[in-house]
Amino acid sequence: MTASDEPTPRHDRLERHATPGPRNSLAHWTAARNPLRVAINYVVVWLVRISPSLRLKRWLLRRIGVTVGAGVSWGLEATPDVFWPDLITVEAGAIVGYDATILCHEFLQDEYRTGEVVVGERAMIGAGTIVLPGVEIGEGASVAANSLVTRDVPPGATVAGVPARQMGDEGDVPAAT
Repeated sequence: MTASDEPTPRHDRLERHATPGPRNSLAHWTAARNPLRVAINYVVVWLVRISPSLRLKRWLLRRIGVTVGAGVSWGLEATPDVFWPDLITVEAGAIVGYDATILCHEFLQDEYRTGEVVVGERAMIGAGTIVLPGVEIGEGASVAANSLVTRDVPPGATVAGVPARQMGDEGDVPAAT
C-alpha cells in the first residue's frame, strides 16, 4: 500500500467548530443545534431504543435523518447520535447490536467536531460498541462486542478491543493441543 492508497484518518474527515469564551464547547450546545430539534431527536431515539419492531425502528430513524438501508437490524437499546443523526448512514443488511452507540460529534474544550459515520452493507456492530465520529465501517466488516471504534474498519475485516484493532484470520491462530 502506498501513501496515496492509505485511507484518510477519521480526524481529517471531521468538521471543526470553534466555540468562544472560557467555557467548554458543550456549554454552547444550544448554539450548535436547535434545542427543540435535539429534544425531538431524543424522544424518537428513546422510542427506537425500546421498540422491538425493526420496521418501526427503521421508519423512526429515517424521520430524524438517519440514512437507513433495506433490511437494517437495529438492536434494542442501540443509540444513534442525538445531536447529528443526519450524519449516520447504515447500509442494507447491516446489524447494529444491543446497546451500541454511534456518535457523530465530540464536544471538547475549545471546539466541537462533527463527522459522518458510515456502516457498510452487511456489516455487523457488536453489543455495547461505541463508534466515534468520522469512522467508516466497510462492507461485510464485523466489530466485536464492547469495542471502541476509533478508526475505519476495512471491508470484510473483524476488529475487537479498546481501541478496536484488526483481528487475524482464524487460520493464523495455532490449534489448541
